[in-house]
Amino acid sequence: MRLETRIKAFTAVGNFLKEHITQFSEENNNESALTPEHKKLAEAIEVSLQHNGWFTKENIYFALNQWSQALTKEKLENWTAAYTFPTSQKTVAIIMAGNIPLVGFHDFLSVLLSGNKALVKMSSNDKFLLPALAEILIKYNKDFENLIAFEKEQLKNFDAVIATGSNNTARYFDYYFRKKPAIIRKNRNAVAILTGKETTQQLKALAEDIFRYYGLGCRNVSKLFVPKNYDFSVFFEAIYDWHPIINHHKYANNYDYNKAVYLMSNIKLLDNNFLVLKEDTSYSSPIACLFYEYYNNEEELSVKLKNDEKKLQCIVSSSSKHVDFGESQHPALTDYADGVDTLHFLSNLRYEKA
Repeated sequence: MRLETRIKAFTAVGNFLKEHITQFSEENNNESALTPEHKKLAEAIEVSLQHNGWFTKENIYFALNQWSQALTKEKLENWTAAYTFPTSQKTVAIIMAGNIPLVGFHDFLSVLLSGNKALVKMSSNDKFLLPALAEILIKYNKDFENLIAFEKEQLKNFDAVIATGSNNTARYFDYYFRKKPAIIRKNRNAVAILTGKETTQQLKALAEDIFRYYGLGCRNVSKLFVPKNYDFSVFFEAIYDWHPIINHHKYANNYDYNKAVYLMSNIKLLDNNFLVLKEDTSYSSPIACLFYEYYNNEEELSVKLKNDEKKLQCIVSSSSKHVDFGESQHPALTDYADGVDTLHFLSNLRYEKA
């Protein structure tokens, strides 16, 4: 199958998602217009909501919308233009995370666009959405049927691995897949740098980076770097529109629990009744909590972040060098997880022995 043929099929999936969002999103629920394909996706969404208490219809449709915008002919062609893919196919095992809806779709897309076969091990937390989209992809090009497999048991007969997990599981992956070409991803977090000069709109946009997906994504801002004497009241006022998040029972339970643990330890907190701010040098804050750390000057902070770059997924700030406020959950196709170029890895599998 030629690259342009593969791009054409994924472009059709992007158009399908646009149509589905228009007809069946939370605001528009036109069930009378359901085709069999739309019905299957709608059913996958509903069962995902029942299966994972962290998934909401709003967040699932947010994820679907991101992919509907990314899967265009122009974007896919521009993305793949810099690579030369081998004609020989390899089977690439993809071990997916399940922290947010369709978090592993980029790997799935990369493997198939590069002309390889995808052997997918789904996370138990998100195991319905991708198979539904795979069925839709096969509808647009039946050749994909022989290029996609979902494995529920132990992975076997593969040539390379892309695995995403925690720091603990990464150690297991490193050992288990030590004889295979592999991308092994670990825990990473996003941070934001504030100067105190941000507008209300910038801070409102930052709230999206913090609260989208309840903060469960690796691109969610989990820590703020602020200058000395920063006025947090301005920040709290700007993010107040997100206060209904506390009505989600799992989020509320985490808020109550983490706040109680900190208070029992006599830790000083800043709190607005739906988000706890704690001064901490760590990057990974608990759900419903946000760490912050003061910095003396931007040069010193830049050195610190450079030294810690392997712990960071992205940096949000007003600087052109970083992700803009409100954009952390809108990555481009070239925004590779952990900074590892997946397509480059896949294009070089020709040099690896099976």
